[in-house]
Amino acid sequence: MDNLDDINIRIHSYESAGTVDGPGIRFVVFMQGCPLRCKYCHNPDTWEFNAGKVVSAKTLLNEVLKYTAFMKFSKGGVTFSGGEPLVQKKALLPLLKELKRQGVHIAIDTAGTTNIDDDTLGILNNVDLVMLDVKHIVPYEHKLLTGLSNDKNMDFLEALSQKNIRTWVRWVVVPDINNSIEYANSFASLIKKYSNIELVEILPYHKNGIYKWDALNIPYQLKDTPEPSKDNIEEIAKVLEKQGIKTLYSC
Repeated sequence: MDNLDDINIRIHSYESAGTVDGPGIRFVVFMQGCPLRCKYCHNPDTWEFNAGKVVSAKTLLNEVLKYTAFMKFSKGGVTFSGGEPLVQKKALLPLLKELKRQGVHIAIDTAGTTNIDDDTLGILNNVDLVMLDVKHIVPYEHKLLTGLSNDKNMDFLEALSQKNIRTWVRWVVVPDINNSIEYANSFASLIKKYSNIELVEILPYHKNGIYKWDALNIPYQLKDTPEPSKDNIEEIAKVLEKQGIKTLYSC
């Protein structure tokens, strides 16, 4: 068994009573570092790999276990978000194994930007839910939006399917980028291929994180992009639901 005192994990912050990061009340760990540069990111302060703070895996374990009573009562658990948690998958894996051993429900909020290797498969063997952020289904458009192609993300989606991992897909709807009905139909056709996908969470683009871009002196390229209308979100939901896909959204 790995000594969790000797394993360091770089985090941005954590939240002890999250309610929008998976089922129930959840302890949410926002991990530091992300290879993507999403134009709409509301946490650009999690991008840099050497920022944040370093804690031991044992320290994180103890923090999570403080809240097990609340988590079990609400059928919640712990969610690892970011940043991109799989950037630190080698360090994260022993912690997940111990949380699993102690009966904690584990979710990961990820874009799946990682190689499918032994550490990735080990992570998938020890999670109960993956919330997969699908930024764009077209490789070229994905690169324009995030800085990288979606090859690894699609490989990750396949790996989730092959291992039959319970998956929620998250789609941030951005006007003039991925909000058309044509795109929604293509998106639905992709999602229908995977029986392990339980639902699609439709998240309207918002500008709540612009102040962080300003603080970091990073130009915000979508400042003139409006938030999607309620009608747009409802139309997209209807497209997905017509094809038998369960949706979750608010607008």
